[in-house]
Amino acid sequence: MRQEAEKIKDEIIRLRRDIHAHPELGFEEIRTAGLVADTLTEIGADDIKTKVGRTGVTAIIGPGTGPTIGIRADMDALPILEEVEYDYKSTNPGVMHACGHDAHTAMLLGVAHVLRQNYMENKDKWKGNVKFLFQPSEEKWGDDGHSGATAMIADEAMADVDYVIATHVGSTGDTGVCTFQDGPALAAPDIWNAKIFATGGHGAYPHRGTDPIFMLNTVLSHIYSIRSRMINPLDKSVVSIGSIHTGEAGNVIPAEISLNGTIRSFDQEVREQLWAETERAFKLVETLGGTYEFNISEGYIPMVNSAKVNDWMRAVTRDLYGEGAIHEGPIGMAGEDFAFMVDKVPGAMFSLGARIGEGTGHHTPLFDIDENVLSQGTAILAETARRFVTGEVG
Repeated sequence: MRQEAEKIKDEIIRLRRDIHAHPELGFEEIRTAGLVADTLTEIGADDIKTKVGRTGVTAIIGPGTGPTIGIRADMDALPILEEVEYDYKSTNPGVMHACGHDAHTAMLLGVAHVLRQNYMENKDKWKGNVKFLFQPSEEKWGDDGHSGATAMIADEAMADVDYVIATHVGSTGDTGVCTFQDGPALAAPDIWNAKIFATGGHGAYPHRGTDPIFMLNTVLSHIYSIRSRMINPLDKSVVSIGSIHTGEAGNVIPAEISLNGTIRSFDQEVREQLWAETERAFKLVETLGGTYEFNISEGYIPMVNSAKVNDWMRAVTRDLYGEGAIHEGPIGMAGEDFAFMVDKVPGAMFSLGARIGEGTGHHTPLFDIDENVLSQGTAILAETARRFVTGEVG
């Protein structure tokens, strides 16, 4: 599979650049889904379905009987104005593939290409199927309360899938090094929003009113002590503040402060404890004469990798690229709605290092990856699936 993926490396890169130049936000991936469906048709995949989970695409390669392994790629982009200057720079101003989903989609199309060829040459050896899951909207919930993964699950895209695998490029990871982590590997990414209400007043007469900025001192002290004093130090978690907004004039004490931030965790009990402790921080303003509002927007569940499935992909990576291509976690505190797929059936995602130079962060205008890794990701996913359908693993 390494050799076969190398043969179509230029085509995988071409597909990635095509998708990169035409980014689309979550549940708006009309052109991208069309490109995927057309390419799958040219490859000769079977049972191609569109509009799965609103804008997703699925297809099958295999005899139609026996166990099935799914391979997932996300297709959506982000609302970011791209600052990287390439011929294939985004032609949709304010929208950019700043997380590598263009690479994921291109790699999965490459997987379909090499596996279709393998199936046609080895039909007698294939005892199962590969299902391709081109997923919309990984980056956000839709208005109907679904992310791309949950929308596809609701449309029964996973009904015939026994295992599922995926990769995610990492723009700050060593190029060509695959990071594996068994068990909880990516966090539940929750967002909180809060307000502190007081009377405000004239800056020259603070004693005549109540000051929300003064109250904020107590709130911040408690928030920043949650992780170190309220949570078991063995439980990985974080509470961060992203924005604080209040006031306009130096001589006016404002009547209100707005704040928001994020909570990240890997365990549901810890997650709920973090919610409660963060709200408790705001409740403290009541002792100082203020009131508050506090709301949690629940993010995706933690992504929990199957050690068994990870072992399949570790073995493939070792066989194809050597021991030096393997690194053992952690992957990080980011969130991923692939978590819902591996909650449905055993599965795993590995991180594929793709750093250029010192690396550029995900979700930034300068995000970029080393395209040389695209054939590697293609080969690892394809060979893992091939071993599954031929009964070499399972």
